[in-house]
Amino acid sequence: MTQPTAAVPRLYGPDFALRPEDAYQVLRAAGPVAWAEIAPGVTALVVTSHRAAITLLHDTATYSKDSRSWAALNNGLVPPDSPVLALMAFRPSLLYADGEAHRRLREAMDHCLARISLHALRRTTQTHATTLIERIAPAGQAELMADYADTLPLLVFADLLGCPAEFSARMVTACQGMINAGATAAQAAADLAQCLAELIALRHRSPGRDVTTWMLDHSHRLSDEEVLHQLVVLVGAGTIPTAAWLASGLRLLLTDPAYAGDLAGGAVTVRRAMEQVLWTHSPMANFSAHYARHATHLHGVPVPPGVPVLISHAATGTGTALPETGYDNRAHLAWSAGPHRCPADSHAAVIAQTGIETVLDQLWDLEPTAAAVPNRPGPFHQCPAAMPVRFRPRPEKPTAPAATTGGPA
Repeated sequence: MTQPTAAVPRLYGPDFALRPEDAYQVLRAAGPVAWAEIAPGVTALVVTSHRAAITLLHDTATYSKDSRSWAALNNGLVPPDSPVLALMAFRPSLLYADGEAHRRLREAMDHCLARISLHALRRTTQTHATTLIERIAPAGQAELMADYADTLPLLVFADLLGCPAEFSARMVTACQGMINAGATAAQAAADLAQCLAELIALRHRSPGRDVTTWMLDHSHRLSDEEVLHQLVVLVGAGTIPTAAWLASGLRLLLTDPAYAGDLAGGAVTVRRAMEQVLWTHSPMANFSAHYARHATHLHGVPVPPGVPVLISHAATGTGTALPETGYDNRAHLAWSAGPHRCPADSHAAVIAQTGIETVLDQLWDLEPTAAAVPNRPGPFHQCPAAMPVRFRPRPEKPTAPAATTGGPA
C-alpha cells in the first residue's frame, strides 16, 4: 500500500466545505486509517479513529513530525505551488521538530506563554471585542466572521506579540491565506514571515513586555530565524482556529434548540457549547502531519515511510464508535495529544469565551439570517465561511469632545 489504487475522498473544494461529514464517512468505511486527496495531486493517509489517533500521537519512536522526510515532495511529485505546502513544508519550529530539538523549542514557547496573565488577557479581549461591536451595533446587521470573529483574535495576538497597530491587518490577511489552502497560500506565508521579521527587528531595537521580546531573551538562545518560525506557529495556530471556535460556538448557541432560552445561564452555558464544538466541529479539521520512520502498521493498516499521515481532529470527534460520555468529557482531540499537544489551549479558551459572552451581552435579539452556511475551503480547518446576523440596532455613542490644551479662561 504505497499509494491509493482507486478514487479517494477529497478533503477540499466546495462539496467538502458544504458536507465534510460525507467524506469522513467514506474514510471510516475504508478503515481507521485511509487515503484521501488533500489538494490537487496531493494524497495523504488520514486517521479517523480516535483510538488509532491516540496511538500515533504518542508513538514518537515510529512517527516523526519532520516533513523533510515527505517522499512525494522530495521526489518532485507535489506541485511546487500546492496550497498545502504553506502549512506542511518544513520550518525550523516546534511544529516540525522531534526529540531534543522539540523539547528546546517547546520549553521556550511554554515559558513565554506562562508569562501571560489570563486575567489581563480577558480584559484585553473584552476591550477589543467592545470596540469591534461598537462599529457594527448601529446597523442592526453584520457579517460576524469578517466584522468580528476573524479580527478579534488577531487584535489580541497582535497585542501579545507587541505589534504596532499597522501590523494587524497584514497579519489577519496572511493567516487566512495560509490556512485556507487556496491559490495564494504560498504568498500569504511569505507575507506573514516578512511581517514577523519586521517585528523581531523592531523588538531588538526596542524591547517590550511581550511574547516577541521574551522569546528573543529566552535562556535557550533561539536564533532570529527560530523565533520567527515560533511566532508563525503561534499566530497561525492561535488566531484562525480561535476565530473558528468562537464562531462555531456562537452559531451553536443561536441555532441549537438545546440551548434555546438558556443563554441567561451565562458562562456555564457558553462553556458547555464551546466544549460541544470541540467534539463536533473541531476548529482544526485535518492536521498534525506525521511521517513513519519505517514501514509499519497502524491498527492493522499498512503505513509506508515518508507518507503524510494526518489526524482528522474533526472525524475523530464524531465517529460512532466513541462512547456516550457527553460533551463535558475532554477526551476529544481538538487540541491534538502527546508531546505536540497545543500549548495555548487556555489562552484560546479565554479569547473565544470572552468574545462570545461580549457579543451576546452587547448585541440584543441576535439571530442568524442564513439557514445553512458552508465551511471555508481547504483540508486543514473547519470554520463557517460567513455568519450573517441581525440584531436590535443600538445608537452610536456620542463622540467625546476634543480635549483643549489651554488653561482656565
